[in-house]
Amino acid sequence: MFQGADPHAMMIDGEMWIFPTGGPGGSWAADRFGAFSSRDLKTWTSRGEILRRDQIRWIGDDGAKAHFLWAPGVATRDGKWYLYYSVGPQNPTPSRIGVAVADAPQGPYRDSGRPLVTGGRQANGEFEAIDPMAFVDPRSGKAYLYAGGSAGAKLRIWELSRDLVSLAREVPVHQPPNFTEGAFMHERNGVYYLSYSHGHWNGPDYSVHYATAPSPIGPWRYRGAILTSNTRHQGPGHHSFVRTPQDEWLIVYHRWDQPPGPAPLKGERQVAIDRVCYGTDGTIVPVIMTEGDAVPKLHGIGNCAGN
Repeated sequence: MFQGADPHAMMIDGEMWIFPTGGPGGSWAADRFGAFSSRDLKTWTSRGEILRRDQIRWIGDDGAKAHFLWAPGVATRDGKWYLYYSVGPQNPTPSRIGVAVADAPQGPYRDSGRPLVTGGRQANGEFEAIDPMAFVDPRSGKAYLYAGGSAGAKLRIWELSRDLVSLAREVPVHQPPNFTEGAFMHERNGVYYLSYSHGHWNGPDYSVHYATAPSPIGPWRYRGAILTSNTRHQGPGHHSFVRTPQDEWLIVYHRWDQPPGPAPLKGERQVAIDRVCYGTDGTIVPVIMTEGDAVPKLHGIGNCAGN
């Protein structure tokens, strides 16, 4: 695969698109976002720069000396594309989530002009405004924003307005077990899957857990871990699920390709893709991490009896 972190993946016109932390060309300055696409999951085309830090007019309004862009999430509606992103760090000023809009997935994206969500000390504790994920429910048509984690490990959910750039209301939500950050929502056969990262982002305990529900907002039934470190790959997490045109499911995530060792893990994270298998009862079978050159076929035949 390629170097990157926090990959949000989606299918667009038969291609897999990935929107990661880190700009085009492997930039780790955390000052811009890029995108990559592939039809075979082996050869990747850079779609270039889609949003830069200096294009966000409100970013310096908090007076902090430094700002970094992390963890993008993308949604689409009515021919428009929406890029949600984190601005941090939380200390000394609150982290924030912004949203930018484009006419095509590769941009250019135009920032909405104001933060969508601001973190910091809340009435019910610390909330870090990071890791946004927008989900448009295919059943109701309603759109939801999931965000939060790390400091306080608090998940919050909002219903988005029709324009996807403003909040309609916050939805009360119970915290799922072992939630740390990086929430992702997908729906399959009427079951809603809330998956998320657990553990320390740069430690071998980083992993993906999930819960199921009859709706996008719960109530959650905790189901356990599905992606954990092994003898060759450490700290898998901050993922997304993708449904292929052949009705197969893939998980796209980042990891450190190195043997077990103590935290903090060293080097750069790599984006990886593996197949997802569901049991006949709808549960997710724990994912077996493959090597970098053993990627699934985007238009191949699945090997999961429950899919």
